[in-house]
Amino acid sequence: MRLTEWDGKTALRRHGIAVPPGVLTGTAVPPGWEDAVVKAQILEGGRGKRGLVQRGDAAKLVPEIRGLLGDAGAPLLLERPVDIAQEIFLALRVDGTAQALEVLCAPEGGVEVEGGAPPLRWHILPESPSALPDSLRILRGAFPADLAARLARLVVRLARVMVAEDLESLEINPLARLADGSLVACDCKAVRDEAAGFRHDAEATALSAGLESAAMTPLERRARDEGFQMVEIPGGRVAMVTAGAGLGMMMLDLLGDAGCPAACFMDNAQGGPVETAKQRFAIAFEMAQRPGIDAVLFYTTLASRPLKGRVEALAAQLRAQPSPKPLFVGLAAGHAALAGYSMAQAAADLAAVGVTALEADPHALVRQLAASIGPRRTA
Repeated sequence: MRLTEWDGKTALRRHGIAVPPGVLTGTAVPPGWEDAVVKAQILEGGRGKRGLVQRGDAAKLVPEIRGLLGDAGAPLLLERPVDIAQEIFLALRVDGTAQALEVLCAPEGGVEVEGGAPPLRWHILPESPSALPDSLRILRGAFPADLAARLARLVVRLARVMVAEDLESLEINPLARLADGSLVACDCKAVRDEAAGFRHDAEATALSAGLESAAMTPLERRARDEGFQMVEIPGGRVAMVTAGAGLGMMMLDLLGDAGCPAACFMDNAQGGPVETAKQRFAIAFEMAQRPGIDAVLFYTTLASRPLKGRVEALAAQLRAQPSPKPLFVGLAAGHAALAGYSMAQAAADLAAVGVTALEADPHALVRQLAASIGPRRTA
C-alpha cells in the first residue's frame, strides 16, 4: 500500500522523527492556518510540478488546488512553513537480493533531485553494530562532519522505522537542514508491504486506503471483493489471466515484446480464496468485449495437480461462458500432472470448446497469439 504524505508522516511522528506541524482538512481552512504550505494528498508523485503543493494564503490556495484536482472536498495537508537552509535527499528501500536495506542520500534534494549528482548508496542492517559507523564513514564523503553525524543517526533510526512499520520503501525529499542544524522531514513517500497490513491499525492509514480504493476501476474493485488482485493496463490488447506475480510479470514482458501488450495483470491476494479461476475468467471475458481487446490469454503451471482435471474444469467453464475473443491457453505440466493424460489430448479437448491454441512453452504461445491477431491497426 502506498501511503499519503499525511499517513506517512503520522508514522514518522510515532517514532519521534521530526516533521513540520500540520493539520489535515477536508473543508475550510482552520483558524490560525492562514499562512501555510498547502499540499494535495494523492498517491502520485510530481505534485510540486503540477501546482499541487504551494505556499501562501491558504484561503486562496485551498480552492485553487482542489480545482486542479477536480474535487471540491479533496483532503489537503496544511503545514507550517519551514525555513530551510539545505534540502537533502534521503531514501531507504528493501533490497531483496542483498537481504538488507539500501540507503540513498544526496546533499542536493528537492524537485530537481534527479538532475543532480548520483546519490551515495550503501546497505544497512539496522540492528548491526556497524550500522552507525558505516553510515557515518560514507556520509563524511559528502557532508561536513557534524551534519554527517546527524544524518548517520537519522539513517539508523529510519531503518528501524522501516522494520517496525513493514515498509518496502521510504523517501524523504526534501529532508530539511535548518539553520540550527536540526533535520526535519518536509515530505514523505512511503510504501507498506500489503501482506503485513494485519499487523497495523487500519484507521492509521484510512486516508491512503480510501484514495487507493477510489482510484480503482470498477473491475479492479470487483476483483478485490472476489478475493484476488487485478490491475487494468491502459492500451493493452490482451486480457490476461494468470496466478502468481512472477509468472504474470513474465507473460507481461513476453506480450509486450511481441507487440501485443496485456490489458490487465492478475495476482493472488494475501489470505484470499484458494480457487478464483472462474472469477478471473469472468472479468477477463468482460474486458474482452471491449473493441480494443483482441484476445484472451491464460497461462498456468501444474506440478502434481492432474492436467486432466484442470482441462475438464476449464472446458466446463467455457461451455457455460464462451470466450468473446480468441482464447490462447498455456499449460506447463510436470511429469506427475501428465499421468494418464497427454498434452495432445488436452489440446483436442480444449479445441472442442473454442480454444484457439494450447502450448506448454510460453514463448510459442505468445508467438501464436501475435501471429493470429497481427499488429494493431492505426487510424
